[in-house]
Amino acid sequence: MTDAEPLVRAFYTALDEHNYDDLVSLLDPSFTHYRPDRTFDGRDAFVSFMRDGRPMTDTTHELERVFPHADGAAVQGQLLDANDEALFRFVDVHTVSAEQITSVRTYTQSRSDSVE
Repeated sequence: MTDAEPLVRAFYTALDEHNYDDLVSLLDPSFTHYRPDRTFDGRDAFVSFMRDGRPMTDTTHELERVFPHADGAAVQGQLLDANDEALFRFVDVHTVSAEQITSVRTYTQSRSDSVE
């Protein structure tokens, strides 16, 4: 079992700070990101989208909880816009191998989908 928490926290820091060199170093070359709207196969495809293709770049991941598990960690949080307004809630399940993230599976809930 690896201590994935520092690694997954560094992942969000790299995204929020637009530090794509750090992001590359955190991800396995065969990294895959499964999202509700699309899948990114390969580290280069994911980093390229984060750097050049995402529609909103002035966002921050607010992490509420990190839940370590045998193969990585699950992260509960929300994505905030430039005004610190919540865009949506998420749970990301990270798989880690050899001190790099090999995959992330994202589950989201919009503000209008909230459960009372």
